[in-house]
Amino acid sequence: MRIKPKSPREALQPEQAPAPPQRSRHVRNPLVILINLLITLVVFGLAAVGAALYFGKQKFEEAGPLKQETTVVISSGAGLSGITDRLSGRGVINDNLFDEWVFNMGIRFYKNATRLKAGEYAFAPGVSMEEIMTDLVDGKAVTHSVTIPEGWTTAQIIERVREHPILVGDITDVPNEGDLLPETYTFARGTSRQEVINQMKAAQTKLLAEIWERRSDDLPVETPEELVILASIVEKETALADERPRVAGVFVNRLNQNMRLQSDPTILYGLHGGEAWLTDRSAITQSDLKAENKYNTYQINGLPPGPIGNPGRAAMEAVANPSRTKDLYFVADGTGGHVFSETYKQHQENVRKWRQVERNRRQAEQEQPSESEPATSN
Repeated sequence: MRIKPKSPREALQPEQAPAPPQRSRHVRNPLVILINLLITLVVFGLAAVGAALYFGKQKFEEAGPLKQETTVVISSGAGLSGITDRLSGRGVINDNLFDEWVFNMGIRFYKNATRLKAGEYAFAPGVSMEEIMTDLVDGKAVTHSVTIPEGWTTAQIIERVREHPILVGDITDVPNEGDLLPETYTFARGTSRQEVINQMKAAQTKLLAEIWERRSDDLPVETPEELVILASIVEKETALADERPRVAGVFVNRLNQNMRLQSDPTILYGLHGGEAWLTDRSAITQSDLKAENKYNTYQINGLPPGPIGNPGRAAMEAVANPSRTKDLYFVADGTGGHVFSETYKQHQENVRKWRQVERNRRQAEQEQPSESEPATSN
């Protein structure tokens, strides 16, 4: 087919653009519009959540507002919201809705909402929310302690535990003399006094069983209870760790030879019980020696009927494995220790020396001017 050539005028005129394609009727469908809107909202929502997670994580891990070390007590059963209020109230986290929301969401994100432990916590300056969470989950609470010296009577121990300002509650079950292990015990705020006493008793039971299994075969003690009785006497006779086995050896030798133990501390316990060392009752008179006293080892044969205190590990170990000597006597040497002897004659000489030391000490005290007297000049 032949194409008719255009006239010069027609050739100079621009050709008409083609009409746009007709819009699909599916695009105009309301359902499609709704789906597109939902997709857009989801995309923006995911972007917002992602941004919130990113900035929330940054906030959760960054240094907090705390300026100085602060102690916070988290009570049992407080719940996450209660813990959050407590922390914001103490300034450990910022007291505003956003920071509290970040802390709550962070705890829940790590699935720790039910793992936070009660206790007393010390938070360092600048502690982050993440570090707070870790401390609460791990239970890194502040610990307190009570120290019981070796040889203390149960009455002394009970008094110290009752006076401790952090412990709570009353002591309803007082153990027998010798049932408690003197040591340093740590505990968290909120621990009861009875719980600490029970811990001391359990520790003594466990340790005594171990020491009894390691004892020498030829000891003149037949039960673990008798070992504790003798160890309590050793504990009261010397405070020097290296002397305990030798002092124990003296008492073992005396028991093996049917000699009376003749230990002064047993007299005091028999007269005053567990309160003998709550006040200064160290002086023993001749009337004390002669007074009827079932604990007086100057009057009775063998061991007294019970311990005169709560011996520590070293004293019990000393009785279980005493020094192998022939010593039967010992007396103070004036330096905090003792001098030992095998015969009564040697012992008498050592006693004479000790008495001379005491006389010299008293004389020196008498010659020393009191603080109210003016010093004389040469």
